[in-house]
Amino acid sequence: MKVGIIGGTGQMGAFFARVFTTAGHEVRVSGRKTELTNRDLAEQSDLVIISVPIHSTVPVIKEITPFLKKEQIVSDLTSLKSGPVTAMMESAADVIGMHPMFGPTAESLKGQTVVITPGRCSDDQIKLLFDIFSDQGAQVTVTTPEHHDRMMAVIQGLTHFKALVMAETMKLLSITPEETELFMSPIYRIETSVAGRILAQDPMLYADILSQNPEVSHVLETCCKAAGNLKNVIESGDTDAFAELFLADRKWFGEYCNRSLEMTDKLIAAMVKA
Repeated sequence: MKVGIIGGTGQMGAFFARVFTTAGHEVRVSGRKTELTNRDLAEQSDLVIISVPIHSTVPVIKEITPFLKKEQIVSDLTSLKSGPVTAMMESAADVIGMHPMFGPTAESLKGQTVVITPGRCSDDQIKLLFDIFSDQGAQVTVTTPEHHDRMMAVIQGLTHFKALVMAETMKLLSITPEETELFMSPIYRIETSVAGRILAQDPMLYADILSQNPEVSHVLETCCKAAGNLKNVIESGDTDAFAELFLADRKWFGEYCNRSLEMTDKLIAAMVKA
């Protein structure tokens, strides 16, 4: 299979170029400084993958749509799926959205998650991609673009929002992470490390993830409501009310609580050894 990756000179595009090369497929890439153009890949590839920033994805899809044919597959690697999949459906090609749930610094697909969101395709085409990723150690989840975006509003949107709120709160309190290092508990170190990891990256990536997913707004409204409820209970000094809220949340998380204890114990042990 001939695979063309638009944006293949970037980190994530280069990562998936290695994935498909490892799987035995011929891979070519286009980028800002390559001789091959986006049109070249659109016209000459069996599978066309778009690996560009979120805000550029739909414009690039529209750019190559006139050159795609029925026997091709067009895909993307964007963190959002409804908009890109809808745009790709305007082409003549078969459509399969993809979202790698990890950054391009990962060493391989082993232990990673890749989400596939079919738009218009056959079961054999889904299996082709499923097998390529799972054979290299990935967990592959197949779902709809709409359900994907709803889950990402929590998995990405809520997580990033909480981390940025922590960083903004510490800034407003004039407390730096360095000041807290002599007092850090393992859990606090994990939380501040997540915030630091996000802040070390491209702000436009997180701006796009938070602002372009239509499901995020409701999640953040609910988060602020939950924070307000918890704040009121804490400030009331009513420990019985606190315990009631706490235990209700524990019941909602269910068995995941015990699994989380085991997982974080292992993580903390690894941190202490390091």
